[in-house]
Amino acid sequence: MAFTDVPLALRWSDQDANGHLNNARIVTLMEESRVRWMRRLSGLDTFRGGGGAVVASLTVDYLAQGEYVPEMVVRVGVERIGAKSFTIRHVGVQGGTTVFDGSTVVVPLAEDRVTARELTATERGTLSEHEVEPRERRG
Repeated sequence: MAFTDVPLALRWSDQDANGHLNNARIVTLMEESRVRWMRRLSGLDTFRGGGGAVVASLTVDYLAQGEYVPEMVVRVGVERIGAKSFTIRHVGVQGGTTVFDGSTVVVPLAEDRVTARELTATERGTLSEHEVEPRERRG
């Protein structure tokens, strides 16, 4: 499948003292794109009620200097679907340049809002419609 592009308006607070994107704010941009993207998917309605979902892990590779400009596009897709978690890939792009490439492991929670639960067949089906190539790990 293909990535979904999520355009995000950058805020004054996203920049550092040099007018570049602050590295910590990249994580916020990943979160914002992930939340907006997940809210668009009717097959993931279960995360908005019941136990919800939590982020279990987040990694990001900073690939180029991000600039404080009016907008950034974050490309979002699913790189892995497990039994009790899935991994979302986030690729931040400005003017054709990839600024960051990161991933977030999301775990759905049971009604007790503490215990991880298995993904439902509907959730798995929805997520599989948005699968993308896993990112190359640096290091």
